[in-house]
Amino acid sequence: MLNLIKAAIYGLVEGITEWLPISSTGHMILLNKVMPMDVSQDFWDMFLVVIQFGAILAVIILYWRTIWPFEIASHRRRRYVAVKRNTLQLWAKALVACIPAAAVGVLGSDWLDAHFYNWICVSVMLVAVGAAFIIIEMLNRDREPATTDLDDLTYGQALAIGGFQLIAAVFPGTSRSGATILGGLMIGVSRKVAAEFTFILAIPVMAGASLLKLVKHGFSFTGQEEAILGIGMAVAFFVSLAVIRFLMNFIRRHDFKPFGWYRIALGSFVILYFGVLAR
Repeated sequence: MLNLIKAAIYGLVEGITEWLPISSTGHMILLNKVMPMDVSQDFWDMFLVVIQFGAILAVIILYWRTIWPFEIASHRRRRYVAVKRNTLQLWAKALVACIPAAAVGVLGSDWLDAHFYNWICVSVMLVAVGAAFIIIEMLNRDREPATTDLDDLTYGQALAIGGFQLIAAVFPGTSRSGATILGGLMIGVSRKVAAEFTFILAIPVMAGASLLKLVKHGFSFTGQEEAILGIGMAVAFFVSLAVIRFLMNFIRRHDFKPFGWYRIALGSFVILYFGVLAR
């Protein structure tokens, strides 16, 4: 029962932090330090990634009309299935952006887990990316973004955003959404477009990472492990629905500096706690 309660808490944290640019993986690693789950290391490594699938489903539901490439059209009273060209182009751009991170995930995920999934890397990247958000927002204060509509995003911009996503794939604590949003802001993409492309980009990236982890772990689970994974994903799904709506409403009136200050405060606390107080 205690593990199931913990799974719900992990799902809550995942749903909040996956879409806000504050690092879901970093928060999950730190939460595991404070409130470890009584499971095997293999299951934990898989759970840490696959729980994100619940958050992906929230994006699919909220952005279904944007990502579904087919629609019912009519001509001379005849109805037929039409293909939305702009949606196909959007998916092509998302796949282009996935190339850098996908290569790293396939070739070096185990090595990265062993060397960088720790509180030191998490805390440093929390502070560094938080400072970057504040600096970029200050520099962009009097600038108008060049790209203000998702359909206007170019393939070059998509690849550049994918390059920033690579940083998050290597260093936990960076935040995948944080890296891609920050990259978008740096190359002249509006906050709204950067956030929306981040959501859509998450679908192939996180689905692929989840499938890879499942294959490596195997599909054999105990009843308790199935319950833990199911509860974690379910809570992450429902919380993500609310958080995505919150973020899109928030950035209509505010910039990302509050998230930058939060990252710096949390990273500093982690360094103080684990580097000094816990010793």
